[in-house]
Amino acid sequence: MVHDAVPAEEKTVLDEGIEKGASRLTEERIAEVINRVLYGEGGARIRVYVDTCVHCGLCSEGCHYYLSHDKDPHYSPAGKVKQTLWEMIRKKGRVSPEFMKRAAEIAHTQCNACKRCSMYCPFGIDIAYLMLVVRRIVHLLGMTPLYIQSTAHSHSATMNQMWVKGDEWPDTLQWQEDEARGEVAGLRIPLEKEGAEIMYSVIGPEPKFQAQLIYQAAIIMNAAGMNWTMPATSGWDNSDMAMYTGDNELMGRIKRRHFETAIRLKVKKIVMGECGHAFRSVYDMGNRWLGWKMPPIPIVHAIEFYYDLLKEGRIKIAKKWTDPVTLHDPCNVVRGRGLHEKARYVVSQICENLIEMHPNREHNYCCCAGGGVINCGPPYKMTRMLGNRVKAEQLFETKSKGAKTLIAPCHNCHSGLEDINHHYGLEMDVKFISDILYAVMEKPEKA
Repeated sequence: MVHDAVPAEEKTVLDEGIEKGASRLTEERIAEVINRVLYGEGGARIRVYVDTCVHCGLCSEGCHYYLSHDKDPHYSPAGKVKQTLWEMIRKKGRVSPEFMKRAAEIAHTQCNACKRCSMYCPFGIDIAYLMLVVRRIVHLLGMTPLYIQSTAHSHSATMNQMWVKGDEWPDTLQWQEDEARGEVAGLRIPLEKEGAEIMYSVIGPEPKFQAQLIYQAAIIMNAAGMNWTMPATSGWDNSDMAMYTGDNELMGRIKRRHFETAIRLKVKKIVMGECGHAFRSVYDMGNRWLGWKMPPIPIVHAIEFYYDLLKEGRIKIAKKWTDPVTLHDPCNVVRGRGLHEKARYVVSQICENLIEMHPNREHNYCCCAGGGVINCGPPYKMTRMLGNRVKAEQLFETKSKGAKTLIAPCHNCHSGLEDINHHYGLEMDVKFISDILYAVMEKPEKA
């Protein structure tokens, strides 16, 4: 068993964003917003999902919160819908501010919108969508949790989630270029190069806290001989927390800027770093809200990009990673895009020994950080730790078979698994694929 370093009960969280928002509400205002969303925006889709559910409970086994809380039905997917959306429908929107506070907490911090439960539903009901509808109502009522709302505000003001200033972005790229030229002679991070094959885009935390990932990407692009560029202007951040706050209008504005930047640069495709939610925002939700069934410019996740580089022999491996590894399958690029076998091909090419965790591939447990839950901030860290005990047990079992390195090709997964790793005392080494690829590849001539 994993080390049980958590208290038996979760503490009540007083979230300033939820509390202040609720203090301004009236039941009339709540009913007006709920009915506008349910019947003006959701329409038939919500009606079909609600009417189709037969309350069989099969979705429960798909939820890591339910499994981690000893199968408490309050944490089952259907139970969460019953405590929120169904009650709103049953009462025709006439619910209290206290009810909405609880609904906001459930939708934002007890569901990762990972869609694992939908695979267990005999009708394929998209329960993640229903929870996002609740978040949409919460947003329009002005009671989104404080930390994630702050991130969405950053997107709105700066078009990136970390308040990276206009001159700070190219300065960071120049800094990483200078650093990389110490290792590879003549290396460039091309900016504003029109007609390049690839526009490489990242999420806000990379220039702010993880600039080494940009460094590694530059080395990989250089070694592979890619014709690539990065934008010097806004539009470089492919993340989108507004997608998870229910601020659909802002989500669309962020995604439009991203696509328009690629169109302005006349690139053939966008390659993005190892981020799952950002991929969902450009491949599934943001593009479709803008009216594009598929992205207007092809989008390639890093896993697929590395797969192509290795398959085509553009990257040579000097010596494989020797520590036994295990692979976490991120929800948004595995259940959302089916990249699990390509990820295994990449890992097999750069690592000597892959030890599978179970369940895996599309049945893998969520990291409990995705869906904007980790972005609700430190007040809810224990909610995540208690809500994903099954993940800790899954990792402990894999470690007992010899795995030492945990590969997580997604930013939210990486951060969430680091938290679980430390909290439960697993002592595994969490890596991105690029960390290992950079370490084992043949590099161009040194300066």
